[in-house]
Amino acid sequence: MFVRSFSPAGDLNGVTARLDDLKKLGVNIVWLMPIHPDGQLKKKGSLGSPYAVRDYYAIDPALGTKDDMHRLVQETHKRQMKIIIDIVANHTAWDSVMMAHPDFYRKGKDGQITSPYDWTDVAALDYTNPKLRRYMTDMLLHWIKEFDLDGFRCDAAGEVPTDFWEQARRELEQAKPDLMMLAEASKPELLRSAFDMDYAWPMMHAVDDVVMNGNPATEIRETFEQQQKLFPKGALHLRMSDDHDEFRAVTRYGFPGAIAASVLMFTLDGAPLIYNGMEVGDSTQSRAPALFEPQKIFWQAGEWHPEYSKFYSEMDTLHHEHTALQQGATIWLHNSDEQHIVTYLRRSGAEEFLVAVNLSSTPFRGSVEASGNWKEIELPVSKPESVAVPFISLNAFEARIFQRQVQ
Repeated sequence: MFVRSFSPAGDLNGVTARLDDLKKLGVNIVWLMPIHPDGQLKKKGSLGSPYAVRDYYAIDPALGTKDDMHRLVQETHKRQMKIIIDIVANHTAWDSVMMAHPDFYRKGKDGQITSPYDWTDVAALDYTNPKLRRYMTDMLLHWIKEFDLDGFRCDAAGEVPTDFWEQARRELEQAKPDLMMLAEASKPELLRSAFDMDYAWPMMHAVDDVVMNGNPATEIRETFEQQQKLFPKGALHLRMSDDHDEFRAVTRYGFPGAIAASVLMFTLDGAPLIYNGMEVGDSTQSRAPALFEPQKIFWQAGEWHPEYSKFYSEMDTLHHEHTALQQGATIWLHNSDEQHIVTYLRRSGAEEFLVAVNLSSTPFRGSVEASGNWKEIELPVSKPESVAVPFISLNAFEARIFQRQVQ
């Protein structure tokens, strides 16, 4: 969540006040986008970016105090949820307190501190400097020890040397053995030992290609299989269709399409992400330039789409209660319209789920390469039909999930 947009107050206490809602939704890890003071020198927009950090050890006064943060962590843990914060380790704001150590920064050919890429509001850190590595590791340890955090989502993790993350992980585990580390990257070597999970960007982009550009739905399977070959066995990916670097899912796919994409993310292997109001169908933008301006989640959107929060809550429950939907095997099934329809099994032990998703506005009346006795799981966004597998009907952007026990 983006703390300043998550509640009317836009602060840490506003998050604490909604923890019961998140628990009811089925969330078990709360991720706060950066909570540090935003840089003002060379800032973008009226507020500046939360990813231009002025002081890694501080909390933005607009978001609250250290006491507020302690209370948020304690209340999160009381509800058997974990909480992680965003760490922007690749770069800082130009007015960072770390500018007192110019040797911490990368220099251009002219000897001046430089920005990474065209990110002009931030300055690039230099991980060839052992002192910088020590500073950053100590900072991560501080947040674990001082606030009892459960881990970090690490921004632009692939831009920071992998050996830094691996060394830092070893030290962090001494303080927090069940640490959780999420890499904003799609880089196989990061999942060797440094991180528990990374971003499934290739899958999100494949869904974009199918829904927005009319590519064949077979691209979903092809992307999945390509990624399996690249990553260590059992690698865990964050499955997302909404993210602060993209236009919102309901903007890209439309309201029915956003639900279809979410069915994929909750039933493929990995950990599904519910981003910052998507549980009510919020369409408030949060990528640039909105990332740098005051924008609030429009929670009232839930009144227009009451089925959204029910859908996400039920999908969360389904995902949590069934091993087959977490790390079960994925078996792709042929169907009679593979231009538009994705069909696959998730299997673990004696339990199987059959998932059929229409990623187009073209209704489907056809068959899937499956047999046996299946019971349909009723979703808040669709009504079960009496037609039995292998024959399935799907309206535009509709999804169906079936379950059975294998003898």
